[in-house]
Amino acid sequence: MKMNIMAKTLAAAVLSFGSVAASTAQTLEKMTWYNEPAKWAVSDGALLMEVTPKSDYWRISHYGFTVDDAPFYYATYGGEFEAKVKITGDYQARFDQAGLMVRIDHENYIKAGIEYVGGKYNLSVVVTHTTSDWSVITLDKPVESVWIKAVRRRDAVEVFYSFDDKEYVMMRNAWLKDNTPVMVGMMGACPDGDGFNVRFDNFSVKHLPDVRRTEWLERNKE
Repeated sequence: MKMNIMAKTLAAAVLSFGSVAASTAQTLEKMTWYNEPAKWAVSDGALLMEVTPKSDYWRISHYGFTVDDAPFYYATYGGEFEAKVKITGDYQARFDQAGLMVRIDHENYIKAGIEYVGGKYNLSVVVTHTTSDWSVITLDKPVESVWIKAVRRRDAVEVFYSFDDKEYVMMRNAWLKDNTPVMVGMMGACPDGDGFNVRFDNFSVKHLPDVRRTEWLERNKE
């Protein structure tokens, strides 16, 4: 039932995209696609998309292949920040996934969210620097939605999850080159299936004052 409702919502939003885009917050409308999916829309401040079948992000390790062809809707940010989004997906097939991605280029990125494996929902983080690694926290039951938050400070990104947007738990602390602009946004991938629908709500990126500059100012008060 949820899948049908989301699919109908996406279809309606695609049909009315021209009028919707003019009335919603400018942040989503000014973002950029990498691997734009065939069906997507912005509706009521949310991004809805039908994730492209047989698409993913992965480099080399364990599986022996490299793919960089899944939908990613992003904006570019420098410096330190906190990014957050609520994710609701109709996961259907093995490895269906949706989440938040922080990306320098095709060899350096972090993606974090929900991944559907073996009939179970997993909180998943892939960290890629030339080759990819994958860590998961398997959930004991399905969840309707999850909030993912990424905090970039200095040369690291801390990744958190929440089920209520109140209490956040860290799931990964990963290195990422600092003083380098990054693409930040929402991604979905469907390596093994025929596509699925996902909704991203309340996407935000909040600027954080640079830690080192703040410390310098504190030491050099007039």
